[in-house]
Amino acid sequence: MLESVNVKTDRALPLNEFLDKQDFVVEHLEKNVYQVTREGELPVFLNQESGNLYFEVDLGNVTEWASQDLFQSLLDLNTEILPVSIGIDSTNDQDPRLVLVESRETSNLDENELLSVFNALELATDKVEALLSKHMGHA
Repeated sequence: MLESVNVKTDRALPLNEFLDKQDFVVEHLEKNVYQVTREGELPVFLNQESGNLYFEVDLGNVTEWASQDLFQSLLDLNTEILPVSIGIDSTNDQDPRLVLVESRETSNLDENELLSVFNALELATDKVEALLSKHMGHA
């Protein structure tokens, strides 16, 4: 669980305690899956598995606006939003989701590295939303 992942600061803290001190709200959803929210931002889903933390932001189902042009634009945007990546979560083939993803090893996770992931996800979300708005306006 998140309690077993430590974030290096002046001292090691459980991840959920560190996030709480940074004004994030952590909600345990199931087994190793957590929802982390910060005021005004989309939730970030964390999955802790095999010494890694997987981060995901669900941007919704875009099949209504899906086009070759949109997907090409999203792939092009991947080069601008590093270290975050855009992907399609097709776990539910009836509801494919556009997602932002990132991952980190938990062994030497420090506070700057962790916070930079959340900041990168926030910036990437803004860029993807702007791109989607442009494409939806042309639909």
